[in-house]
Amino acid sequence: MILTLFLIASLSAKAQNEVKENTRPKVGLVLSGGGAKGLAHIGVLKVIDSLGVKIDYVAGTSMGSIIGALYASGYSGKQLDSIFQNVDFDKIINDDLPRSSTAFSERDNMEKYAVKLPFNDFKIKLPSALSRGQNTYGLLLKLLIHVNQVDDFSKLPIPFFCIATNIETGKQVILDKGNLTQSIMASGALPSLFQPVTINDDILIDGGVVNNYPIDELRAKDIDIVIGVDVQDGLASREELTSAPEVLIQINNFRTINAMKSKVKKTDIYIKPNIKDFNVVSFNQGNAIIKSGKIAALLKLNTLKEVATKKPFINQKTKLKPIDSLTINNTQVVGNKNYTRAYVLGKLKIRNNEKISYKDFGKGVNNLIATNNFDAFTYQLKDTPNKEGYNLIANVKESEVNTFLKLGIHFDDLYKSAALINLTKKQLFFKNDVGSLDVILGDNVRYNFEYLIDKGFYWSVGIKSRYNQFRKNINAQLVLDDAQMMTTGLNKLDVKLRDQTNQVYLQTLFRRDFSLSLGLEHKRLEINSETISGDDPDEDFLLEKTDYISLFGNLKLDTYDNKYFPKRGVYFNGDLNIYLNASGFVEDFEDFSIAKADIGYAFSASDKLAFNFKTSGGFKLGDKSNQTLDFALGGYGNNLINNFIPFLGYDFISLTGNSYVKASVIGDFEAFKNHHLTFEANWANVNDNIFDTGEWFTLPDYRGYALGYAIETFLGPIQTKYSYSPEQKEGTWFFNIGFWF
Repeated sequence: MILTLFLIASLSAKAQNEVKENTRPKVGLVLSGGGAKGLAHIGVLKVIDSLGVKIDYVAGTSMGSIIGALYASGYSGKQLDSIFQNVDFDKIINDDLPRSSTAFSERDNMEKYAVKLPFNDFKIKLPSALSRGQNTYGLLLKLLIHVNQVDDFSKLPIPFFCIATNIETGKQVILDKGNLTQSIMASGALPSLFQPVTINDDILIDGGVVNNYPIDELRAKDIDIVIGVDVQDGLASREELTSAPEVLIQINNFRTINAMKSKVKKTDIYIKPNIKDFNVVSFNQGNAIIKSGKIAALLKLNTLKEVATKKPFINQKTKLKPIDSLTINNTQVVGNKNYTRAYVLGKLKIRNNEKISYKDFGKGVNNLIATNNFDAFTYQLKDTPNKEGYNLIANVKESEVNTFLKLGIHFDDLYKSAALINLTKKQLFFKNDVGSLDVILGDNVRYNFEYLIDKGFYWSVGIKSRYNQFRKNINAQLVLDDAQMMTTGLNKLDVKLRDQTNQVYLQTLFRRDFSLSLGLEHKRLEINSETISGDDPDEDFLLEKTDYISLFGNLKLDTYDNKYFPKRGVYFNGDLNIYLNASGFVEDFEDFSIAKADIGYAFSASDKLAFNFKTSGGFKLGDKSNQTLDFALGGYGNNLINNFIPFLGYDFISLTGNSYVKASVIGDFEAFKNHHLTFEANWANVNDNIFDTGEWFTLPDYRGYALGYAIETFLGPIQTKYSYSPEQKEGTWFFNIGFWF
């Protein structure tokens, strides 16, 4: 009887607990949109977690959907704080891809144009947004990979949905099934910042356009108590409306603020952080914004405690274990037409049933995006039933734009002012080719044409043609022999140099950063001067007019993270030209060869300080009577033609010889973001036959030191340098604006 009574009492207690659980009020959480201001949601969640409040449903819009989805997937408020502390928002918003992700043949193009415009059917077609959101997508998918198998968002650790806007109909779309990462990307696709997202053939943008606080939709989930966090702007006063953008924002806020009057009344616990001093892109003030959310939640402390006491709850934290590696068992490519599955997998560098690091997987994704052949690339990693690893579902949307108009400006002390106009066309004759024409207008008109049939790791076929010209006072030894210099008594000549170089070549790649090129080169070199008088006093004296034919080879390795201000990486560039023939001023031509190489190593001593050690050298073999292709040191810059080598402390083409060695070190202190203070030192020996005489291994004959200041801008670096040469006992200023071309 005692045992029976005990069992009856136990069953009765259990039944009462079940009834109590079933009658516990369901608590919903609604998080509004607001861009960077939405980071305040994290501060609120930290307070909610600390009180043990159990959330039964989460609804969000825009940034509220991103924070809400992560919380619904199992992350705590404290964990979200840690995650967002380490996010570089500039990088993910701007689609900033590592330089190493760009195809080798594309890097020069990436690093000399200030403006790039799609240009199809002779019309400029502006992009739909500043960012494709690819880096954001990659980050969110990695954070949500532990729930990647969930297609029904009500099956998440906390049920969830978010709001997006159909851009064609203007109606709201409730996203509660499908690809979770893609859904919250659509909900947060702020117009003009992120491009629209296509889901189920609907083109979606930021849900805040139609419903920035989905409380009614949350109530429909049988929610009893709603906790709402509102990070939307209020109406500005007349004193604050001082610019056109502020007026437009005010107009846009009318509808949202009017709608909130009724929505606030429907919210049981309404939390309104003080975010007046922030805007939608104030991500650099994340700590202050998160703190404002915490302060606002603490103002509702007693009310939140009442909710917590109804059912004490401890949030089960998701393990923040980094994903080190993964195995792709099978890959499905969807949406490709012009580009084959093999092309996509080749860029991703994925082989089925092969284990790769997650870092390498991310690099592969970057490689594919950096081709700019796809407007969108979304992917899912689905668990493989009864097998370790994932199935990769890759959805690509091929770009319909294959023609681009690109612009740039530049000024330096050699070529002077220049404006660059470029026309680039992909799929000119074949699916995997690209043609590019630069026309450079200014003090020295130039052009550069490149065509490449890109076969990646197979042998690619290329054609190049470029024309350069400039006028400069140079060392006379480059164009006059000793007898002529004795006769004229000249050490310096004011010359005009014209150079046209044409190449046909084959190129292959090793890994992503190593290239080998072999080909045939034609060079026409013409030099004249008004310093020397000729037969016709009205024409400049002609010093050189020769066509050269040569075989050439180039081996190049480039892992620098930045062409102009590298903080890490290795660089090697080796050239060999074997000259087979020359016609024009050269009589009794004899074969000769010129070899040269540059080596660099960059590393960071701290977050702000980086060093770049460089060395280079070159020599001539065979006939050495011709001087115009000798090495000429001096000046500052990139992409100098022929065998002109930058050397600080001396003006352009000041030190000449048929062989040289040079060493340099550059210290770069980034005092503020994109602001660089530089210290540079370089040393060199340059003369004829220094490798024969042993002079290359002696103390340097020439030294130069420089202090500089540079700003990185969308036009390219703006730099000024003051250099000093102990041998000359005088200083030289160098100044340039924009990318070098």
